[in-house]
Amino acid sequence: MSNWTVSLSAGLGSMMAITVLALLGPNEQEYWLLMAAFGASCVLIFAVPDSPLAKPRNVIVGHCLTALVGVVFIAFLPVNAITLGLATGLAVSLMVLTKTLHPPAGANPLFIMLSAQSWTFLLFPVLTGAVCLVILGRSYHSLCARWPKLTFKKRSANSKFTVR
Repeated sequence: MSNWTVSLSAGLGSMMAITVLALLGPNEQEYWLLMAAFGASCVLIFAVPDSPLAKPRNVIVGHCLTALVGVVFIAFLPVNAITLGLATGLAVSLMVLTKTLHPPAGANPLFIMLSAQSWTFLLFPVLTGAVCLVILGRSYHSLCARWPKLTFKKRSANSKFTVR
């Protein structure tokens, strides 16, 4: 595929996914399936879907694990420079340890702590949004992969290649 094709496909997939997540909210003012890190997740899911960092397990578990760290920290510790750094470091370490590395999820503890999110944030938008994002990504790539691809098969030693 050309660079233009990859670029347009990644942009279209990202646009579609974020739009769908935004439309699934209960009303126009409350986007309960969205968080900023999902924009960065779209880069991996739609631009480099074969990357280990874009695997469904990495997207879902990475986001949930790091969000859990943020919620636990804010529930039991004051928010300051030290706890922000500790939470982010712990979140990254846990993703590496569990083999669920997903770089956009590294922002979750910071966002959760700085915006004082509650335990419900783990379910909406983190878990539900991440699962929806993975489903949308898989669906999009399944549809795109169905477009006919030209492959060549050798008929015989005397003939030229033929389109299958």
